[in-house]
Parts: sequence; C-alpha cells; structure tokens
Amino acid sequence: MQARPTGRGVPVTAPTDAEHAPNVARMYDYFLGGCHNFAADRAAAEKILEIFPDTGIAAQANRHFLRRAVRLAAEQGIRQFLDIGAGLPTQGNVHEIVRQVAPDSRVVYVDHDPVAVAYAKRLLPTDDRTVVARADLRRPDELLAHPDVRATIDLDRPVAVLLVAVLHFVTDAEDPYAAVARLRDATVPGSQLVLSHLTMDGAPPLPAQQGQAVYRRSSAPLVPRPHADVLRFLDGYDLVEPGLVPVAEWRPDGEPQERVSHGYGGVGVRR
Repeated sequence: MQARPTGRGVPVTAPTDAEHAPNVARMYDYFLGGCHNFAADRAAAEKILEIFPDTGIAAQANRHFLRRAVRLAAEQGIRQFLDIGAGLPTQGNVHEIVRQVAPDSRVVYVDHDPVAVAYAKRLLPTDDRTVVARADLRRPDELLAHPDVRATIDLDRPVAVLLVAVLHFVTDAEDPYAAVARLRDATVPGSQLVLSHLTMDGAPPLPAQQGQAVYRRSSAPLVPRPHADVLRFLDGYDLVEPGLVPVAEWRPDGEPQERVSHGYGGVGVRR
C-alpha cells in the first residue's frame, strides 16, 4: 500500500476501509504528536483542538501521570502490570518505565481495537514479559480468561491494573462500574488500580457538548464524568496520596509541569 504522510511524523500506510472513520486511539496519538494516525483521525482531532486548544497539553499531562504512577507501583514492589485500553504505543511505554526500576516486570497491553492491537504487536518487543492481547474492558471475565493474560499475569500475586484514559469511552449503559469491580475482585490485596478519567467539571456547557458531538462520530462516544462519579471506580481501594486530583497535580516529580488537566487521576491499593 502507498504510504501517506501524517504531517506530524513518519508516514503510515494508507487506511483500510475500517480506518476511514475517526478512531479514538489514533486521535489520542495525534494529540501526543504521534505518527500512527490517518486523515479522518487528524480532521476529528483538529475539530477538538478548535474547541479545546490545550488538548495536546492535557494529553501529555495524562501520559506523564501514567508514567509517574507506574513508576511508583514498581518502586512499591509491583511486578505485574495489566494496561487495559492501552491504545497505540508511544514514547515512554509502561514496560519501558517499570523496567527501569524492576527489569523482571511483566506487562500485558490490552485493547479491543484491532488496529491498535496490530500496531502494538508490530512495534512492541515480543518476549514472554511483554504481551499484547485483544480483549474488551466491558467483558472483564473474557479479558481475564484470555490465554495470553493468564500466561503472563499471576492473579495470586499483586498486579497493577491500569485504566488510563479509557473509562470515559464506556457508557453508563455498559456498566463500567461493574467491570472495574470485577477486575478489582479478581486481584489480591496489595494490588493497585491506576486510573485517569476525563471530566467536564468547570467546562462551559456549549464547548463540552460540541466536543462530545465530535466523538459521537468516532469509534467511541465520550462520557466525561464529575469527580464523585470517577471516585466511585476506586471503591474497595485505599487512595494513595494526594487522592483523586487533576492529573497534573498527582505527585509531580520534575517532569514538564503542564498546568492543564482535562481529567482526574488517582491510584488505589486493593484492600
């Protein structure tokens, strides 16, 4: 297939029929300055940037939160990481961060989008400590039973479950709270939940509605939630200080200090 330039990096191959509609993982890649996106993704992302011009900065803040949180988990002795809704690989992937602390750590990247999974399998290292699996957060029992997950993650030992910038693509009708509770119940005490979630707390109503309209035409709707609703996902966990806060305010440690947070981030330890 003929390569098509993205305008932000190296060329990617021309889209297949499944890739003509905007895809939320590839839009996020574009916000991060990545190159694994197509014209439809860039057009939708640019519409979001017209509504919320600081979305790229907020995406970087969310990514830096992920890195700080998984580094802390590794420093606290976690050696297994289940990254659900991992999306497309980018700089500073989970396995790269945690293995700076513990080289023996195991990481499973999970996504239900076939394009994201295909890219991840092509771009990530292939070894018995880094695995990519296609599974759906909304079907947690199937996800936990996936043979690659079972072969890599020992649920009798503490595991960090990462739900970073994914739950706001699950509607209330799909019962994300039950899915997160099932994942919690499958892990042992001492396990961790790393969570970030988009909010529109404080945002003007009209831009919020306009942004959601863009995502309704993409691969997943956008479901921002207020602080109290995001906090519910952490039921059964003890919150690590400073609690559930804007992602840029969660334990900043010298990384670039983005002052923009479009969501909340927090870490809980399974009771």
